[in-house]
Amino acid sequence: MLILSSVFSQVLRRDLLQLKITVHIPCSFLKSLINLLMRKKKTTKTKTKTKPTSPTKKTPHEKRKKKRKRMCFSLCGPPSGLTMANEAHPCPCDIGHRMEYGGMGHEVQVEHIQAYVTRSPVDAGKAVIIIQDIFGWKLPNTRYMADMIAGNGYTTIVPDFFVGQKPWSPSDDWSTFPEWLKTKNARKINREFDAVLKYLKEQCHAQKIGVVGFCWGGIAVHHIMTTYTEVRAGVSLYGIVRDSEDVYNLKNPTLFIFAENDSVIPLTQVSLLTQKLKEHCKVEYQIKTFSGQTHGFVHRKKEECSPADKPYIDEARRNLIEWLNKYV
Repeated sequence: MLILSSVFSQVLRRDLLQLKITVHIPCSFLKSLINLLMRKKKTTKTKTKTKPTSPTKKTPHEKRKKKRKRMCFSLCGPPSGLTMANEAHPCPCDIGHRMEYGGMGHEVQVEHIQAYVTRSPVDAGKAVIIIQDIFGWKLPNTRYMADMIAGNGYTTIVPDFFVGQKPWSPSDDWSTFPEWLKTKNARKINREFDAVLKYLKEQCHAQKIGVVGFCWGGIAVHHIMTTYTEVRAGVSLYGIVRDSEDVYNLKNPTLFIFAENDSVIPLTQVSLLTQKLKEHCKVEYQIKTFSGQTHGFVHRKKEECSPADKPYIDEARRNLIEWLNKYV
């Protein structure tokens, strides 16, 4: 019996569904393929005998760990990234653990920028724009979240809001970070955002649009929600803007998610945001701070997260989806 790898079968199934075709494989072809594979297997065994090796046997724990790394859409999943999420205190946070994830979408050109797009299995005329942290639009963790949201009925797009410029890397010289950051203003993305809106409306036939942003992207979401009335809902995850009078007049419902033990965003700033929104905001909003969690916990947690953290990660992701479902 020929056993296809789970990764290959998932990709094949996805591609066939996208193409909407049925493939009929002749029995003679399958027999030839099986015979070829068996001959290859015997040859490999013979080579192994002539050049013996002594591989280290993996423990049951290591095997389970490897298996977990291959899992997709684990609610406990995405790790990694490096980001500046506090305009009042612009410094990068700790890099997490980058997850191994290839993605279910594809890359496209949207006017002057590139983007990663994942189509929803159900075309409901709804789309969500995902804004990256400073680790860039290709971070597997961000694409993982985009695909998760797409699986809930939204066409998702992760544009390169750095417009081809190099994202921050943990191997970069930390002393250059302030200068690097000066070229990455999270509130000067209107040209790119307009191009993405046009693409979603014309190419994806989106009629209702929301926005989600992580860290640096959380600041951008706050900006977008005070600027664009056509964006029906926003979710800002651990990103906070400088205190000023013009940043609290939200145009549409916005959810803010923070971590209690965030070394980048102190709780005093979250309290100030809560107070200011209460005074100035006239639309629905919600601020949630998750107990015991750290910066980036929603999209940058290890797949092998602790049992104590998992309920908070699950809840935050549910809250994100529920907010989009309610208002987009």
